[in-house]
Amino acid sequence: MLRPWQISLGAQIDAGRSTPMYMQIIHALIRDIETGRLTSGTFLPSSRELASALGVNRKTVVLAYEDLIAQGWLSTEGTRGTVVSRSLPKSLGPFDPGPVPMSDPATRAVPLDDEPQYRFSPPPERPLALPGGAGIKLDEGAPDGRLFPADQLARAYRSAVQRASRANRLQYRDPRGTERLREQIADMLRSQRGLNFTADNICITRGSQNGLFLALQVLIHPGDAVIVEELTYEPAVAAIRALGGKVIPVGIDADGIDIAEMEAACRRHSVRAVFLTPHHQFPTTIAMRPERRLQVLDIARQFGVAIIEDDYDHEFHFQSQPLLPMAGYAPSQVLYLGSMSKLLLPALRIGYLAAPRPVIEAIAHRVSLTDGMGNTITEETCADLIESGEVRRHARKAWRIYAERRSAFAKLLESELAGHAQFTMPDGGLAFWVRFEGNLEAIEERALAAGLRFASHRSFMSRNSAEKGLRLGFASLDATEAGLAVAALARAAKG
Repeated sequence: MLRPWQISLGAQIDAGRSTPMYMQIIHALIRDIETGRLTSGTFLPSSRELASALGVNRKTVVLAYEDLIAQGWLSTEGTRGTVVSRSLPKSLGPFDPGPVPMSDPATRAVPLDDEPQYRFSPPPERPLALPGGAGIKLDEGAPDGRLFPADQLARAYRSAVQRASRANRLQYRDPRGTERLREQIADMLRSQRGLNFTADNICITRGSQNGLFLALQVLIHPGDAVIVEELTYEPAVAAIRALGGKVIPVGIDADGIDIAEMEAACRRHSVRAVFLTPHHQFPTTIAMRPERRLQVLDIARQFGVAIIEDDYDHEFHFQSQPLLPMAGYAPSQVLYLGSMSKLLLPALRIGYLAAPRPVIEAIAHRVSLTDGMGNTITEETCADLIESGEVRRHARKAWRIYAERRSAFAKLLESELAGHAQFTMPDGGLAFWVRFEGNLEAIEERALAAGLRFASHRSFMSRNSAEKGLRLGFASLDATEAGLAVAALARAAKG
């Protein structure tokens, strides 16, 4: 029989850890079985003997043994004692010769092996999300989550839960999303954006990025090409590549995507889709002019190309009435992607896709594969907020605040960065596109060292020849925060 000091348990048990002692013993014994230290048919010490060696209560060991017997790792053989189950393979892993000294403090905790023993696709060197931590965050155009009252949101959640429970709507349901929210969004798109969609043309997603990924899943196969602008939304590029698609960058000018280059790309490649942000181009904020939109649609029809229209912040246009989405006059050519994140809160994770019904059914199937269904409670809450008029009231309030912040941010940029950067006041959206004089890489390094957190200019470039600049969000910053951020950026720009 193995003696207690011949088992590595002592090196793995620590009363100071938060994990219960009996669970520590269970994990240690399983590990010793998996590594081959304890082989099939090996007798273990009695509960009394092991408890004495480990300095624990005998009941703790009994509880661990009983649990392992119930799981099938151990078995009892009457008066002979407890044994590693004889039904297990004789060797489950390489045997580590020699006992681990119980008195060695350096080995009292078994470290997790953080190197997986299998193939996987690693993440990119530069993460898509801005890092957390201290310092001032200059986002790419996020709303200010502080503007929506937390108590009002809590009341809406409580009301939605109660109403859904009474109506038995808290079960598994349609992967397209709750019918109430799809109807509310379809009505909003008809009345405010001129899109003739019904609830059957809507699929609720977990934010716009989830919607974009779902759209690409039903549009492309590995090797298919997707056109993006040379300055674009990096997560879209990453999603295309993750699905095996080929990214085809195309130039842009003051009116939008370069039509001649887009047509040439469609002739050279097997293009299945084009990703566009025509209302407020990401990242430059320019609006695609109507004649350019019609030209894009002509090419898309000629080559059978789907247009993914990401209308991520339609409501926030400050100079005039926003242009109608392309989906409004070409619904059979366009997959329209929208979000409630800018309108309400990013944390709600409510986005939506609007498209012809067969496409929505295909997307719903993808939802079934990856998620089963969305978040019913949050969707019901969002539907209540739209139905009660709270979304419209909040949008009007936020619009006024963001309009003021936009003007104030422009004045800050003019005063702090005069002679070191250029920008054009955006007609809409929640960010500025700023082009810097000098070495932008060096400016970024100094700004990061000063405690600013922002997206690198390279994150916007789908090809190296694209214009360099930074997209600086203003909506999520109050006056003090914006002042500190721009001042730090100015110091970095001036060297």
